[in-house]
Amino acid sequence: MSWDALTAPYAFEFFLNGVVVATVAGALCGLVGCYVVLRNMSYIGHGLSHAIFGGYAAAGLIGVNLFVGAGIWGVVTALMIGGIVRRRPIGSDAAIGVVTTASFALGIALVERYGSPGRSADALLFGNVLGVGRSDVWLVVGVSAVAVAFIVVGYRPLLFTTFDTEVAEATGVRTTFVDGALMVVLAATVLATMNVMGVTLIAATLVVPAVVARMITDSFSTMLVVATAVGAFSGFVGMNISYHLDLPSGSTIVLVGTVLFIAAYLAGGSLRARAGTVAHAH
Repeated sequence: MSWDALTAPYAFEFFLNGVVVATVAGALCGLVGCYVVLRNMSYIGHGLSHAIFGGYAAAGLIGVNLFVGAGIWGVVTALMIGGIVRRRPIGSDAAIGVVTTASFALGIALVERYGSPGRSADALLFGNVLGVGRSDVWLVVGVSAVAVAFIVVGYRPLLFTTFDTEVAEATGVRTTFVDGALMVVLAATVLATMNVMGVTLIAATLVVPAVVARMITDSFSTMLVVATAVGAFSGFVGMNISYHLDLPSGSTIVLVGTVLFIAAYLAGGSLRARAGTVAHAH
């Protein structure tokens, strides 16, 4: 494929918007995903994305702004999930599954009964570059700026709470507030990236870059940088591939991240084998 053919789509505003959103959203998911992975919250990210779909459908039915309604629904659900995980009156996975799948089922039922309130249900579920507009660009950029500011300002409390909640509480960290704030940022991340990634693939976009980074480094600060870069790269490359091969943007972005995961896994295995050989020789 010639260079002109590769760059031709950038003449279209919708594609340029899509690339910017996918790249920034990928970086955002990679950054926030580090906390999701290290705190064993991968299932929460998956469930929250499904719960927000229910809020989107409900907001359309009652006549509330779709993103405001879905955002409020997502924040409330995130705080509920955070409370469940923290108190664990029953198994956390079971409780999270009940809350989020019930919300997702409600959303599907409302869409089937009354129709999609905005973009098509398929676009929301699987992502669609054609649905990305300038407002999506500003939404993702705004949420990313807030997320970065939150992580920079609260770096140490987040670090302590992530790795040892009991020690964090003993040193005066308000872990309940930190957990709640992180869940709100997670909900905002899911909401902002839903149009590009799709509801069904947001969890993978949150988890894959962070896992790749974790396989590459043991340094937490380096992991944040690497995961952000991996997410941005996956978003940029995945969006371009999805256009030229006429594939859903969300699934293509996840597949690019998966290729990076396989590469990191194989490279890690090779390095471990080489280290073992050197150690055995000595």
